[in-house]
Amino acid sequence: MSRHTYTGNAGTTVAIGWDRPLATFFVQVLRPHLTLKGEDDMVEWQGTEPDELPTAAAAIEIAARYADLPEDLGAKLETDRLKTLGTADGPAQRAVRPFQYPAPPCG
Repeated sequence: MSRHTYTGNAGTTVAIGWDRPLATFFVQVLRPHLTLKGEDDMVEWQGTEPDELPTAAAAIEIAARYADLPEDLGAKLETDRLKTLGTADGPAQRAVRPFQYPAPPCG
């Protein structure tokens, strides 16, 4: 998994990256909780389902609503994805996979 973090607009923090086991890019946007010191509120979290954000551009489009992002971010994210192409799931990921991806319906 890769993760790049940026300071966003209006006090938000934007994290964007590649999740190899889910084969998706992801975006998390957090802002400080108004009353609980040291805690954050999740503003947006996309890329939690398999193949949800299949391209870096899809993730960047979401993240760009919350932060000014570097021009080379798309290339960085694609490089992150390419670095994982030869990586296989470990024992823990294989054990959890049946619970993450339900079997397709029979018939």
